[in-house]
Amino acid sequence: MSLGFYFDGSRCVGCKACQIACKDRHDLQTAGPRPRRVTSYETGSYPNPGLFHTSISCNHCESPACVANCPTGAMFKSKDGTVQHDDEKCIGCKTCVNSCPYEAPQYDEVESLIVKCDSCKPLREAGISPVCVAACAMRALDFGEIDDLKGNYGNDLISELHCMPAADATSPNLVMKAKDVASATDSREVRL
Repeated sequence: MSLGFYFDGSRCVGCKACQIACKDRHDLQTAGPRPRRVTSYETGSYPNPGLFHTSISCNHCESPACVANCPTGAMFKSKDGTVQHDDEKCIGCKTCVNSCPYEAPQYDEVESLIVKCDSCKPLREAGISPVCVAACAMRALDFGEIDDLKGNYGNDLISELHCMPAADATSPNLVMKAKDVASATDSREVRL
């Protein structure tokens, strides 16, 4: 089983409702870690500028670097295939933070704890969608079996963009429908 996220970049307006819902669920009250991150990029220049957004969290990789490098087993793959974190086993060494190419595990300086997307596993086990999926007014996010997501949204989906790390090393469980301008190689991150 390969569970993961679907992101439709052609629908995302960069409102960050998914990011806020995720921070709220994790009760993150400080400005630091964001388990789901919405990033905006601009491309081109006048008269042909472009803008696109990404919404990325833990990609629950098939071969997660964070799990492979965690010295205590605090970062692990659960039976459902998602990557989870055991706060009790964590020693705060930040090896997972430094290992993940997607910056999914993040260190909360205030709580002295690793924070990451857990795919809202407790909610999913209760039959409820992850909060990021539920919060998205544009319905740009979904979560499920990767093959089902491809069947629902098309086989022309991609797992990486030029503005993201290469996907070959960890095999992320992320499929995306990219906005046309997202293929431009001159994109620059912008703060809106």
